[in-house]
Amino acid sequence: MNINDFNNRIARCESFLIASDGQFLGKLSLNRYDIDSISYEYGLYGSIYSATSFKNQYSTYGSPYSSLSPYNPYTSTPPTIYLRGQRVGFLSKNKYLFGSIDPDSLNTWMQNNGLYY
Repeated sequence: MNINDFNNRIARCESFLIASDGQFLGKLSLNRYDIDSISYEYGLYGSIYSATSFKNQYSTYGSPYSSLSPYNPYTSTPPTIYLRGQRVGFLSKNKYLFGSIDPDSLNTWMQNNGLYY
């Protein structure tokens, strides 16, 4: 994601994930029909087959062996969570990383934060 796209998402108070290498990993939304949502199972960010989805266990962003993946319990560089334009923490299995949200609990976290759109 380039800096202009990033700044625009922040200005629009969007909720999204971004990898430590700058790759946009999807909109945080429970909307299963939004093509940019991590909940859209056929999209770039929600598919278990997509290279840009943390749900793909073989991708750079979903492998338990990748330093960029939330499923690596030892990573110090997991995806960053932005909620309504504000950085709020990390998506990570690393229990020692302050502000981390377990990727397997992300849907509940989105429900608790009203991310239905």
